[in-house]
Amino acid sequence: MSDAMKDTSEEMVASERLVLVTGPSGAGRSTAINALEDLGYEAIDNLPMSLMPRLLEGPPLSRPLALGIDARNREFSTLGFLEMLARLRDGAGPQPELLFLDCSEAALLRRFSETRRRHPLSPQEAPGVGIAREIELLAPIRQRADVLLDTSELSPHDLRAEIEGWFGGDGGQRLAVSVQSFSYKRGVPRGIDMMIDCRFLRNPHWDPELRPQTGRDPAVAEHVRADPTYAEFFERTRDLLLLLLPAYTREGKSHFSIGFGCTGGRHRSVAVAESTVEALAQQGWRVSIRHRELERVHGHGDEPPPSERVTDGVSGA
Repeated sequence: MSDAMKDTSEEMVASERLVLVTGPSGAGRSTAINALEDLGYEAIDNLPMSLMPRLLEGPPLSRPLALGIDARNREFSTLGFLEMLARLRDGAGPQPELLFLDCSEAALLRRFSETRRRHPLSPQEAPGVGIAREIELLAPIRQRADVLLDTSELSPHDLRAEIEGWFGGDGGQRLAVSVQSFSYKRGVPRGIDMMIDCRFLRNPHWDPELRPQTGRDPAVAEHVRADPTYAEFFERTRDLLLLLLPAYTREGKSHFSIGFGCTGGRHRSVAVAESTVEALAQQGWRVSIRHRELERVHGHGDEPPPSERVTDGVSGA
């Protein structure tokens, strides 16, 4: 492929990028939207949900697009957003990347106190009331995040740097890596760059004591690691990724997605995905992780599983 054709191809891929930005009020959504706009994205903040399908049904995107989703919008509903996200992910258009800006209640309360602003969800009450309401309202959406950034300790400058690292698309920026576990019975996730089948490993499903647990539980992970083929399989998989990721970075790729699949998506693939994230983070790679089938198990009222997270180097894979 000639350099000109290669550049054109990369521009087409970049132009099809769609980032949805949301999070509680005060977590930094406006800063993130502005940072994305500075990176060349067409940025639209606080777009009514009813207009989003019409916006995306038009001609192919000529520029990457960032859409800010505000829970204060009169058309907003948690269920409506999740249904729209599912339609976009199942559709033929650009695959959405959901960026969720998380923040602790204490940090949000401090920010509202410093600015003396009323919280939009509790204009006649204390800001803490509105903060709690909005966190509860957005919890199911947080579970579906592709990139989860905790802004509690970030300055606006730090947040902009994080956004540039994840979405800049510049060869000088570090590659953003996402790892996902899934069940083959429910279909292969869209947008996966590399898919690895874990169904050859020992299956904890057949152990009555391990069956109700998941691959995040130590007993299940140990059961999977005890498979005679596991050590060599994991070592070769890790080494392959450590070989490829720098090469993709040099080629200007900004995001790389790895999927680990097994039959039910609860044991083997989860355990391998967790170990992979830890190994990559130890080598300094920024990694987000998502366990698709575990999300299905957790109801909207449950605490979201600690699988939708982002690691930065060795900071807690």
